[in-house]
Amino acid sequence: MKKYIATPVAALMALSLLSSCGEKKETAAPEPEPAIETISLQKQKLSSEIRLPAELQGFKQVDLYAKVSSYVKELKVDIGSEVKAGQVLIVLEAPEISSQLAAAKSRLHSQEAVYTASNSTYNRILETSKVEGTISKNDLDIANSRKSSDYAQLQAAKAAYKEVQTILGYLQIRAPFDGVVTARNINTGAYVGPAGKGSDLPLLVISDQKKLRLAVSVPEMYTPYLNQGDEISFTVRSIANETFKAKIQRMSGALDTRLRSERVEMDVMNTSKKLLPGMVAEVILALNSHDSTFVVPKTAVVTTSERAYVIAVKNNVTHGIGIKKGRESGDNIEIFSDSLSLNDKLVKAASEEIRNGTTVK
Repeated sequence: MKKYIATPVAALMALSLLSSCGEKKETAAPEPEPAIETISLQKQKLSSEIRLPAELQGFKQVDLYAKVSSYVKELKVDIGSEVKAGQVLIVLEAPEISSQLAAAKSRLHSQEAVYTASNSTYNRILETSKVEGTISKNDLDIANSRKSSDYAQLQAAKAAYKEVQTILGYLQIRAPFDGVVTARNINTGAYVGPAGKGSDLPLLVISDQKKLRLAVSVPEMYTPYLNQGDEISFTVRSIANETFKAKIQRMSGALDTRLRSERVEMDVMNTSKKLLPGMVAEVILALNSHDSTFVVPKTAVVTTSERAYVIAVKNNVTHGIGIKKGRESGDNIEIFSDSLSLNDKLVKAASEEIRNGTTVK
């Protein structure tokens, strides 16, 4: 009797269980839309800085060569010598130039005597011709022509003598400005000249170290943010605990065709002589925007091999918008696009996994 009753009960329970499973399957809830954090696009003036390598040079620096073939008779300075403008640094010796000067002086004296004689002759003939019938006009013209010719020869002799004197002056090499001898490539007795082995290297190199020139090449994209008179900071490795200041004095106004950068120069006063020409410096350039631009977190920009873009959300649907990237400052970056407007909603943490047309909330 018990066995007969249990069988239909078990069947009813099984049917009930199957019915409840079917109902749950039919009423399953749809998958929720993904929640994505967005930001409101705003404009601001971005301030950033870049660090660029630069080189310190003497404000004035010159390589000194010999203009005439000669031998070094006396060397009055050495590396590290401080010199004044006009100071004799090297005395050269060229005996043939001394002989040329003596010959030119002799020709000058001879021509002076010839001109004096012809001038006196002309003056006497001129006085005599005042008495009518004594001197023909032709004789007077001949005397005048001879005097003019001798005068021209005299001027030529003076010019030749002065030329040799000038060449003789080249045998003394003087400092063109106040500075320090930073290189010496000769010794007493060495042959030097405008051509040949003696002209391979400069005899001396003079550099002005009281005022230095700091030159830096600024990449094209940063040049609009710099102006003449802007203050910059720089450091050098050998003086790691000190930061130096300078102002932009000169901008080339054109880009180097190889580097695509503009040469910018600063004047650095160096009265303490801590800095030396040839030092490599790290220049810190402050880049301040003149106008407000769109600024977003770096995480909002997706960069691929093909393009850079941000993901805008309009009516809960995503749209990729191509952009051009500008300067970076910390976690922020400038972006530029004609398709963006103020207060547009952008995905804060964008990635390639978020496709166009994705419905989000």
